[in-house]
Amino acid sequence: MSNIEEIKIPDIGDFDSVEVIEIAVSVGDSVETEDTLITVESDKASMDIPSPNTGEIKEIKVNIGDKVSEGTPIISLLISKEEVKKDNQVSKETEEAEEKETPKIEKSENRITPPPPPKTPETSQLVGQSNSAKAHASPSVRRFARELGVDLGLVYGTGPKNRILKEDVKAFTKSIMSGEKLSNKGAFTTPEIPPVDFSKFGEVEQKPLTRIRRLTGQTLHRSWITIPHVTQFDEADITELEEFRKSKLKSAEKEGVKLTLVTFLIKAAVVALQKFPEFNSSIEPSGENLIIKKYFHIGVAVNTKNGLLVPVLKDVDKKGLFEIATEITELSNKAREGKISPKDLQGGCFTISSLGGIGGLHFAPIINAPEVAILGVSRAAMKPVYENGIFEPRLILPFALSYDHRVIDGVAGAQFTQFLSTILTDIRHILL
Repeated sequence: MSNIEEIKIPDIGDFDSVEVIEIAVSVGDSVETEDTLITVESDKASMDIPSPNTGEIKEIKVNIGDKVSEGTPIISLLISKEEVKKDNQVSKETEEAEEKETPKIEKSENRITPPPPPKTPETSQLVGQSNSAKAHASPSVRRFARELGVDLGLVYGTGPKNRILKEDVKAFTKSIMSGEKLSNKGAFTTPEIPPVDFSKFGEVEQKPLTRIRRLTGQTLHRSWITIPHVTQFDEADITELEEFRKSKLKSAEKEGVKLTLVTFLIKAAVVALQKFPEFNSSIEPSGENLIIKKYFHIGVAVNTKNGLLVPVLKDVDKKGLFEIATEITELSNKAREGKISPKDLQGGCFTISSLGGIGGLHFAPIINAPEVAILGVSRAAMKPVYENGIFEPRLILPFALSYDHRVIDGVAGAQFTQFLSTILTDIRHILL
């Protein structure tokens, strides 16, 4: 004889509408009393919901991501009467044993003397001495980590909101067993390059890196190892654009303006960003949300004797070509003279790095985090293009777009570069 019990969320305190983050059982599983059925999470804590009886899982009534409260049905459990009777007997024996083991309270002069605390083994670690207490993990995962002797403070979580999963604990254990090295934040680092005494092979000179190169190197390294880069290569026919630019050189010279191709690239980039707003965004550190920016601040990479700097031109969507050209010149000069301020280097939405004045065919630029995309432009060259049955010489500009694959997929990347190519081919699109 057997019966089915509907297991509901018990009293979990003042929490209401908490999220199911883990389901620890499947239909057909046999569970014992106190085995974890599901794990729920509020804004402040995670907790396991245990099985009140031994039996077989017949139905699971919730899914991961569901919101539950006290009294919400979660599991249908098939329980045999013999098993229920056995559980009750075990519970009674346990209670009797606990009563026998409970130390007696001695009273002396109206004072209660508590029993001495258990001794702490010398090799144990007290709560608060480890980062485990602050780790984002469910009680079942914490218990699993304790069984393996893993400090959760060293484990990187791959679950929602960086929650640590059992798989993360297993991966951590496997990596430690294989001898991988941990950084001070718990993330696994690449193997260190062993030091080499180059003087053994010939004459050497030690030259310290400038402060700018050190800081730039750290920024680029962080971007490269934390952002999944994809680079889309394309080209644009800028024959007409270049003719238009040259036609405006005299006017620009009268205004004391140096009208370069970068000026037009900035205006074209803004039009593309307006059409594809996800490129004008930043992803939150939690990875949960995307911040879409309604302003358009464009960074322009400038090479200086001390290293690479990226001054930011603010609100370029509201400025004309001559105004942008003037600002590029002013900021570039300040950067090369070492007079650039931190304010001039902040707030960028999108970066343009141009090597057109130097040469080269293509290069894949590294994203300037927290931005999600960067445009790398190489030198334009005259090429034969087949049009209307004949080959005509056209000025072709090669460029590359690197983007954060967490935010932008390949289709969007290709659409962006094609649209940008269309704008550069016919600059009148800027007016649309």
